Amino acid sequence: MRTVHKPRGPVSGRAALLAVVVALAALAALAAALSWSGRPEDTDRTFRVWHWNIAGNALHHGSADDGLAEAAVDSVRNREADFVSLNEVCRTQFDRMRKLLAERGWSEGPGTFARFATTRAASPGLCGGTGDYGIALFSRDPLGATREYVLPSDGTAEHRRLLCAAPRDEPRLKFCTVHITTSNAVRSGVPDNVRQLRAVLAVLDGFDAAGQAYIIAGDFNAQPDYARLNAFYAPSANTAANPANTGSHRELDDADRAHCPGYGEWTALGTPGSAPPCGGRAKIDEIFVRESRLAGPYGAVTLAVPTSCRGLLRCSDHRVLIGTVRLRLP
Repeated sequence: MRTVHKPRGPVSGRAALLAVVVALAALAALAAALSWSGRPEDTDRTFRVWHWNIAGNALHHGSADDGLAEAAVDSVRNREADFVSLNEVCRTQFDRMRKLLAERGWSEGPGTFARFATTRAASPGLCGGTGDYGIALFSRDPLGATREYVLPSDGTAEHRRLLCAAPRDEPRLKFCTVHITTSNAVRSGVPDNVRQLRAVLAVLDGFDAAGQAYIIAGDFNAQPDYARLNAFYAPSANTAANPANTGSHRELDDADRAHCPGYGEWTALGTPGSAPPCGGRAKIDEIFVRESRLAGPYGAVTLAVPTSCRGLLRCSDHRVLIGTVRLRLP
């Protein structure tokens, strides 16, 4: 018996039509992909920031081999920091930390990952006569453009600076470190510390006006509730422990409900300049970000001061401050 095959014209037509529809959908998806420039949330990035005033001259006298560098680098590595801020650091200690981080995998390639700003030039009584003294920063990724901003003088031999650098691959993000003077001597009608804070704020506002994001860490020598920081903290940070704010920033430890909300955990072992609002010791180390750049939750913790430095009860008179933040990058 011969098998008779029926014509398949109608079925073939439906299949062809389906194939055309699928092809058109694929072309539309490809066109959308080629023209897509990314959604704002896809530029969000999370950063971990590590800050420590190491008292490199006052306690260590410039020593780079008493365990301080190892304590700092171990903490940076254990906490998987992206950015590191150092205050009161001698150049020899900076060089030692840079070497240790490079040995542990941080890049020493083009651009490098380390920056140092001298605030006092080498002298016999400084850093044990080993070299310059100042502030420093490190980045897990190579750094690009760097700039130092000279702050108003406090009349001492120290010429304080704001040090800022951009990651090589994120040029519109700035990471900065600063150490503000303790002096409140009045010059031109304004206390020294207030003049320096205003100068820092002017630089940060300039970054924002230029469409740039930033993170700034440092020893501000001011507790969060001090009036001179009201121009930094945003009104949304107001609490009973830190009221009357008028600024544009959040500090990464200001939302900790367990440790003095609006103020945060203490960082300095010394005697407070005034009684902290929740008692205990003072917080004078802060990490600020622009509130308008926040893209999610943030927070910070402090770490107990290491006791592993040879010949010292403690490695510093400050705690390490570590903050985590998600920012919307330009």
